[in-house]
Amino acid sequence: MRRGLDHVVHLVRDVDAAGEVYDLLGFTVGSRNHHPWGTHNRIVQTPGFFIEILEVAEPEKIPPHDGAFFSFGAFNKARLARSGEGLSMLVLEGTDPVGDKADFDAAGIGGYDLFDFSRQARRPDGSEVEVGFTLAYARDPIASETAFFTCTQRKPENFWSPQMQRHANGVTQVLGVVLVTDSPADHVSFIDTFSGCTPRRAVDGWFVTQTPRGAIDLMTPELFTERYGVAAPQGEGLRLAAVRFDTPGAADLRRGLAARRMLVEQIEGIAVVPPTAAMGATLIFERNEDAGAG
Repeated sequence: MRRGLDHVVHLVRDVDAAGEVYDLLGFTVGSRNHHPWGTHNRIVQTPGFFIEILEVAEPEKIPPHDGAFFSFGAFNKARLARSGEGLSMLVLEGTDPVGDKADFDAAGIGGYDLFDFSRQARRPDGSEVEVGFTLAYARDPIASETAFFTCTQRKPENFWSPQMQRHANGVTQVLGVVLVTDSPADHVSFIDTFSGCTPRRAVDGWFVTQTPRGAIDLMTPELFTERYGVAAPQGEGLRLAAVRFDTPGAADLRRGLAARRMLVEQIEGIAVVPPTAAMGATLIFERNEDAGAG
C-alpha cells in the first residue's frame, strides 16, 4: 500500500512560543490541545498534511514504553532530553491500520500494538469537537532519533479545516520532508516498506521517494548542507531534518524573513529558515510548478 505524508512532530520546549514563531513565518496556527498522557500540541495544517508542534507539558503523566506498547510521550520526553528541540517523528497517512501493522510485522519493522486515542479539538469558531486516531508504529533499528508511524483519522471531518489551511505566507501544500544519515543506502529498505513507495537514487548519497503526497528525500548530512546552506541535525542513524513547502509567495516571504533575520542568505529560488530560528527544525519554502502526487 502506497502511503503519503500525513504529518511531522516538531518537538519544542514551549508550544506557545513556538506557535508565535510559526505565526511570524506567516502560518495560521491552531489553539493548544491536550493529550491524556501529558503532551500538548498546536497544529499547522496544509491540505492533507500538518505539523504537530509538541510540548512535553506534564511529564509526570507520561507512561513508559512497555513491551509492545510504544509510548508516544516517553519517546518525545527522552528525545528532548537527549537531543533538544527539532523534528522527532515522521508520520504517513493510514487508511487500514490493521493492514499497516501486518505489513510492518511481516517485514520485521513492526512488533508494536496499535494505539487508539481521542482528544478534544477547538474549531476556528471556538466550538469543541472530538477527534480520534489509530496509530501503527514502525521501527528502523538504526534510527533512535526519529520515530515512525501511520495515522488513520477516525473523525477526519472534525480535524481538517479549510480555514486553518489559509496562510499569510501563501503556502498551499507540503512538497516533502528531508531525512539525513551518514549511510542513506542502509535505510532504503525501511523507507520502501514504510511508505510502500520505491526510493530512487538521485546521486551518490541521495535517494528520493515520491509518495502520493510529497517526497521523502534521504541524503547525507554533507549533501543537505550543500543544498540548503544549514547544518544537519546531530545524532546517530536516521534524523528528520526539514520540511519543504510550496508557496507562490516565496519571493515576498524571503524579503520578510530577511528583515527578521530568520533566513539563510544566498539560496537561489528558495527561502530556508534554519534550525537556529525554527527551534531545531529547517523549514524550506519554494515554488514547484510540478508539485503533486508521485
